[in-house]
Amino acid sequence: MTTPRPPVQRSPSAFQRWLLEDHRPVPNPDDLHPEPRPASAAHHTHPWWKVMCLTGVDYFSTLGYQPGIAALAAGALAPFATLVLVIVTLFGALPMYRRVARESPHGDGSISMLERLLSFWPSKLLVLVLIGFVATGFVITITLSAADAAAHLSENPLLKPVLEGKQVGVTLVLIALLGAVFLRGFKEAIGIAVVIVVVYLGLTAVVVGKGASLVLAQPQLVTGWFQTLGQLYASPLALIGAALLVFPRLALGLSGFETGVVVMPLVKGDAADTEALPAGRIRNARRLLTTAALIMSVFLLLSSLVTTFLIPAAAFQPGGEASGRALAYLAHRQLGEVFGSFYDVSTVLILWFAGASAMAGLLNIVPRYLPRYGMAPEWTRANRPLVLVFISVAFLVTLAFRADVDAQAGAYATGVLALMTSAAVAVTLSALRHRERGLALGFALISVIFIYTSAVTVVSQPEGLYIALLFILAVLAVSLISRVSRSTELRAERLDLDPHALHLLSGHGERPLRFVANRLDTGDVTEYHLKGLEVAYATHLPEGDRILFLEVEVDDASEFSDVIEVRGVTVGEFGILRARGHSVPNALAAFLLHVRSLTGVAPHVYFEWDHDSPVRNAMRFLVSGEGDIPPLTHEILRQAEPDVKRRPVVHVGG
Repeated sequence: MTTPRPPVQRSPSAFQRWLLEDHRPVPNPDDLHPEPRPASAAHHTHPWWKVMCLTGVDYFSTLGYQPGIAALAAGALAPFATLVLVIVTLFGALPMYRRVARESPHGDGSISMLERLLSFWPSKLLVLVLIGFVATGFVITITLSAADAAAHLSENPLLKPVLEGKQVGVTLVLIALLGAVFLRGFKEAIGIAVVIVVVYLGLTAVVVGKGASLVLAQPQLVTGWFQTLGQLYASPLALIGAALLVFPRLALGLSGFETGVVVMPLVKGDAADTEALPAGRIRNARRLLTTAALIMSVFLLLSSLVTTFLIPAAAFQPGGEASGRALAYLAHRQLGEVFGSFYDVSTVLILWFAGASAMAGLLNIVPRYLPRYGMAPEWTRANRPLVLVFISVAFLVTLAFRADVDAQAGAYATGVLALMTSAAVAVTLSALRHRERGLALGFALISVIFIYTSAVTVVSQPEGLYIALLFILAVLAVSLISRVSRSTELRAERLDLDPHALHLLSGHGERPLRFVANRLDTGDVTEYHLKGLEVAYATHLPEGDRILFLEVEVDDASEFSDVIEVRGVTVGEFGILRARGHSVPNALAAFLLHVRSLTGVAPHVYFEWDHDSPVRNAMRFLVSGEGDIPPLTHEILRQAEPDVKRRPVVHVGG
């Protein structure tokens, strides 16, 4: 009988090397104790103001349609409704996310704060649901923004004869171009974002400034506006109440904060920063959030004022000249067709590239959770394969909605508000945990505002929740399939052995070490004496060879990969190695391979058969990390080490 040869490992092609260029490899069976790599090592960092432009392409692009939304929702009250939005931004969302930046500086976003509140499988389920909302908000941002940009192109007088009726095709091309940028890399995406944001905000400042000068030159406009408000609302309290009621319809002007904390690893910090305490990164990320909020607040207020004063109410209605493009309308009317055309181009560009903010968020947050849970393939740690996946999903969503902007608006609002609501709850609980009662009360009020806003949005646009639930179900299904398919991978990041454990493993010469797997019970001499006799009888252990007992305690079976801690214990004449891990078979396999690398000889491990139902054992393995341990340990070893001569030997009897 010939010994089977291990399969020949083919070298990856040039395309595969390019695709997985930034991929973090899985542990090597011969190197299960590497030093942990810092999380920042996978990222090139950039000045905070450049990263602000990347997150701001989505945030600032809402200036294109926010004044029109406010005018439709509130009429003459639009500036006061916008003022409510600005107050919530500066005194609600901004303090909230500044705290998130401090407590979750590694790109995990507010999700990680909620994850820490629970443990085991409930924690993972909560994270998967929130990632479903992340996927809803971010993917719909990509598709909706591209569809909006395509609509602007199709409505352009010069392009309308060519592009009319081709909304879906144009949207798909724009999404593909966005994907091409990210296939090049984050550096290129940030460079494009900086140019687009600077140009767009500069041109918007000109439009708003021109509008403000026209309003100041016609004081009767302001007087007439106040008279209209006096006729509509009997008292200031009635006016304030009406503005508060309208707020949920303007809440999309808050988009961008969650992305700001998710992309924190891209923000350059101080040279003295450590992963445990990246003080410079936190400070600059908070500067990013504050600057973006201040810029947006100023533009929101001024744009709402000038559009309310200078644009007839009828023009805001669907089909009107200012519908969805209030500032562009003013640019053409007040500054001429040439300037207006330039402004149209800048608007199309920022709407198209608004998806870059969402793409950056997805590329940062998905690899931080799903691969760590074993709920995504290992290649999802690399950016380029993920870009292709997200672009493909965006294509499907675009085709499903026929690139209709209005049809996607509800899902976009639901995803954004769900994330902001979860962040508000997270910072409230954090303040309570730190006994900061004043802050906890303030954050609780913000939570109530976002819960109310989310409820109003879901009631008025229930289709958004249905779409979000589809995304959540898709995330859960993919995660479950991946977890099952990857369950027999070698899942140890490294092994930490204490001095006594190393002492027990030493001094055996060239003879293989022999381990008896044991489930700890009383832990006394009698237990180990009887266990040794039982296993020796059932598996025909060679007489005279010293045996060591090997025990694994499961701490959190919901985790996927972990650092396995092993300590040595002596009970009477028996040496015991006790390990802590997330799965008994995986921890045993990792330990045996580690022993082989230490001694140069493949060890032997001895088990007794488990007599429980195979189905029950399979469920126990997936849920609690136990199950039918002998065959599972052998299978993990077989996959990790194809050479049978170097593979640790598994014996089973009884």
